[in-house]
Amino acid sequence: MRLSRPLIAFLLLGFAALSPLRALAQSTSPYTVVVPVSDTSEAQRDQGFATALAQVLARVSGGQDLRSKPGYADALKHAPGMVQQYQYQRGTGTPPGLLLQATFDSGAVRRAITQMGASSAGVKPPVLLVVRDAGGKLLGQGALAALASAAGQRGYSVVYANAAALPDPAKLAAADPAALAVVTSQYHTGLVLLGQLKQGGADWTLVSGGKTQQWTDQAPGTDILLGNAGNAMADRVGRQLNVIGGGTVEGKLWVSGLNSAMDYANMLATLRADPSVLKATTLGAQDDGALLDVKINLPLSALAADLTANGRLLQAPVHDGADVSLRWLH
Repeated sequence: MRLSRPLIAFLLLGFAALSPLRALAQSTSPYTVVVPVSDTSEAQRDQGFATALAQVLARVSGGQDLRSKPGYADALKHAPGMVQQYQYQRGTGTPPGLLLQATFDSGAVRRAITQMGASSAGVKPPVLLVVRDAGGKLLGQGALAALASAAGQRGYSVVYANAAALPDPAKLAAADPAALAVVTSQYHTGLVLLGQLKQGGADWTLVSGGKTQQWTDQAPGTDILLGNAGNAMADRVGRQLNVIGGGTVEGKLWVSGLNSAMDYANMLATLRADPSVLKATTLGAQDDGALLDVKINLPLSALAADLTANGRLLQAPVHDGADVSLRWLH
């Protein structure tokens, strides 16, 4: 083939040394969640653990709604037993609220999902938030708390844009491949939510796998607008990614943009790391592309959506002999 180119509790007594919220919420692990609590009593702590576990279960099951599954309520009741570590911290509001960060045992979470009889769709990548206020200022974590909270309750984590590590917003909104490659490199995701707040409303663009969706919303307050956006984003991403297969599907996948043997190796590793892929065999290569025979437990269109959400691949024009065509991003 030629390719062309067990439990650790951190209770900070008196909260005298509490640092800002941004220091608490840097973890992108799907097993770590931050939730508000009213005090440090055992009852409030355990309720916080249950709230946090609900978010983790949704994340690790790929955004599936598990609430009707047998064993779900029992899992939340036993949430304290799944916690590996936790800590309290003050928020940034006025007055500052109290927050609880909890990290759950990954094995215990996965076992709970399996015992519910749910099929895991895999942990989804975070959604990059690129939201500006009416004056054009890029908003950060504190200002976007309502959006992040709504997304978290639906099982989606978020990351916040850094103006110094962000491509041209217009190109990003147009799903320009070079702009998306920058996002992949800097933020490790192919999911981007762009928002422009305005008086009484907001315009939104969701970029997923090189495809865009736009909508406009109106609401009486900013937090309502942001909460609506988090739910709307989760609905749209969920329709693309939360597809559970009913059997084995076999088809042909074409991947272009493979400019080196390293690109080819990384593409294969990405493909085989997807939990829906049962087998992937290369059939041949031409120019900068490779044709693969894949056996999966999802429809081919759902596989394409899943792969492109991680940011390394984009949807591409149809290639002869292939059921699905994708492009590798560098």
